[in-house]
Amino acid sequence: MTSSVLITGANRGVGLEFARQYAADGWRVLACCRAPEQSDALQQLGVEIHPLDVADPASIVALKAALVGMPIDLLVNNAGVSGGDHQSFGDIDYTAWEQTLITNTFGPYRMVEAFVDNIAISTGKTIANISSHMGSITHYDSGDEYIYRSSKTALNMVSYNLSIDLKDRGVTVLAFHPGWVVTDMGGPDAPVTPSDSVQGIRRTIAQCGPEKSGAFLNYDGTSLPW
Repeated sequence: MTSSVLITGANRGVGLEFARQYAADGWRVLACCRAPEQSDALQQLGVEIHPLDVADPASIVALKAALVGMPIDLLVNNAGVSGGDHQSFGDIDYTAWEQTLITNTFGPYRMVEAFVDNIAISTGKTIANISSHMGSITHYDSGDEYIYRSSKTALNMVSYNLSIDLKDRGVTVLAFHPGWVVTDMGGPDAPVTPSDSVQGIRRTIAQCGPEKSGAFLNYDGTSLPW
């Protein structure tokens, strides 16, 4: 049976690379983005493209209805936003903060809530939440970036909670730092390519079973501190 992967934010960067690599390996790729009509790179891959805005609960409900009963071996919660330019103490864009939490934290949780039945009936039974080492409380002491960091710290807690709540269903939940990647968000000077990041995450996912559920991992598989 062909394995299936559902990827959010799949129209560029790391998400697009996930779609490219899994498609090349013969997986059924369900690639999601907000504007499928503008996803030229995805269309060239020949994958299934679905409209999805993880910040819109109705959009998630519509996708759930379209995929009802379909086994999903792997859910990659990749869609995310950076939080904007005003993230320093005394200079916070509260509207952007709210929207970032909705996208980066609420969105992945809502996706799991919507598709847990699809995941539980699959063979793979895995959820990979794309977080960031910037969400690590232990790792960082430089200040600033309140919006983005808090959204990823919250996502890490959501991931750990899910690993406990879904244990009895055999679902493995992992949180990943993809590295500082050359993307629109990471910029051109980042040291990690999307290809290397995704290869590392895929390799780690393949090696992780239920005993690793709840882990916070670097893209190369090494553990990260909370």
